[in-house]
Amino acid sequence: MSALEVGTIVAERTVELSRESLVRYAGASGDFNPIHYRDDVATRVGLPGVLAHGMLTMGLAVETIVDWLGDSGRIVEYGVRFTRPVVVDAESGATLTVVAKVGAVDDDAARIDLTVSHGDTVVLGKAQVRVRTAA
Repeated sequence: MSALEVGTIVAERTVELSRESLVRYAGASGDFNPIHYRDDVATRVGLPGVLAHGMLTMGLAVETIVDWLGDSGRIVEYGVRFTRPVVVDAESGATLTVVAKVGAVDDDAARIDLTVSHGDTVVLGKAQVRVRTAA
């Protein structure tokens, strides 16, 4: 990892989610809340549609920096605020865009700020990853 400067984009990617993605995640996580796969239930509880799991969105976001880090063990701390839902359409799915930018640097660590968007909407607030910069 070369010298880091605040404001530098270190990684970015786009992730396509489908309803199948949600079913697979539900199976892996054990979270079978029907708002993640049934339109009728999502509508009945006042949601705009079937939603991606928050933890799936969070995991996909942080995964963006793993190749850049070279070792996921360098992640010291990670946190987000869930600010907006990711609605996954039955036919077109949903597209997440993740941009990882250096937010702060100190002697042995850096804070990477993640901007996670669905369309023009930022869906995770204060998404920050603290990483060790020294091997």
